[in-house]
Amino acid sequence: MAGTPAWIPALLHTYVENLSHDVGNGKEEVIYLFENRKGLGVLVAAIFALGTLLSGCGGGQQGGGARATSVKAMNVLRQDTPLTHVYAGQIVGTDEVKIQSRVSGNIVEKYIVGGQSVSAGQPLYRIDSRQYESALLQAKAVLAQSESTLNNARMDLGRYQQLYASAAVSEQTLSTQQAQVNAYEAAVAANEALVRQAQENLDDTVIYAPMSGQLSVDDVAMGTFVSAGTTTLVSMGTANPIFAQFSLSENEYLNFVEQAAQQGGIAAVVVELTLSNGSKYPIIGHIVTSDRALTAQTGTLTVKALFDNPDGLLLPGMFARVSLIGDTIPNAILVPERAVQQLLGKSFVMLVGPDNKAVARTVTLGDKIGSYYIVKDGLDTSDIVVVEGLTTLQEGGDLAVTMVTPDEMGFSLEADTSNFNTRELTPAK
Repeated sequence: MAGTPAWIPALLHTYVENLSHDVGNGKEEVIYLFENRKGLGVLVAAIFALGTLLSGCGGGQQGGGARATSVKAMNVLRQDTPLTHVYAGQIVGTDEVKIQSRVSGNIVEKYIVGGQSVSAGQPLYRIDSRQYESALLQAKAVLAQSESTLNNARMDLGRYQQLYASAAVSEQTLSTQQAQVNAYEAAVAANEALVRQAQENLDDTVIYAPMSGQLSVDDVAMGTFVSAGTTTLVSMGTANPIFAQFSLSENEYLNFVEQAAQQGGIAAVVVELTLSNGSKYPIIGHIVTSDRALTAQTGTLTVKALFDNPDGLLLPGMFARVSLIGDTIPNAILVPERAVQQLLGKSFVMLVGPDNKAVARTVTLGDKIGSYYIVKDGLDTSDIVVVEGLTTLQEGGDLAVTMVTPDEMGFSLEADTSNFNTRELTPAK
């Protein structure tokens, strides 16, 4: 096959030849792999892919006069690096209330306009109160009648008690009158409750703001008939302070708790916001609450961070990137994400070796921070890593190196602040 290093067919031939000798040596796993056509195909594909990347080891001898590959490279960075994790979030009001009336009727007065800021206890609407005024008068009349009946029964009871003392009436007559007085007292108490209820209904014809905040613009118009406990007159909420809500997977939650413990607790973790236009919100926040369990459908944990919002820039329903600023790793070794290649579960980079030759180096990666990966093992600050031109690069090939800086390549420890499609985010609940 044209362009295929000669060692690849030889390697395949060697593996196939060894199959006939491995049966007696207890290598049934290898036999099973090659009896399975799919397994054989995977192995062949992997070997050819590896050959494409590493064929320069033999190709350098065949094409010693080959033209050098133009690449861009930069020095590996070493610096103190704060661990930052970014999540898609949504802004949520700290208090969201749908205002409904406790009584039914037509709205006859409206004291507010949609979008207005109101104070707790401020009147918003008044419902036609005529029927409730009549109900109150009727309840008071019934109460007065029952009180009059009770007073008469009490006077009769007093006379019976005197007559009983002189043995003029029987004990049964006295007991009957006492029971009648008790019944009238109960009736008065019931009618007093009806008067209080009628008074409350009358008072409820005026609807007041339950808290300070801003009204929505979908307020109902004057003249609308509203049903008690059903019709929403207007909704309102407070936006200072305000929540940023986001979700963590199970592994992210466990890692977060571990890191937060090193920083003095979850409340000590600094939270930053990047808005949908790429601008950074100038006020930092802190995590204040989380759900009690993972969501069954998504397996994620809902978390809320609280931000001051004195200018009202943050509005409920907005989308934002939520950045959790964790502990700082001293002298962390950083390599650009675009320099890292992965094959067969391994990560490696191409380095500029002696005499400007390409050298492949396996690395162990840590967290991703902005445009970089933290490298746990495999590199040091003396290494020069290739960041552009990797497509046609082969190990051992000659390199025409142009040294660049992170600023020239647009690399940053900050998360990507370009505009993002908010429609792809899941709204907060």
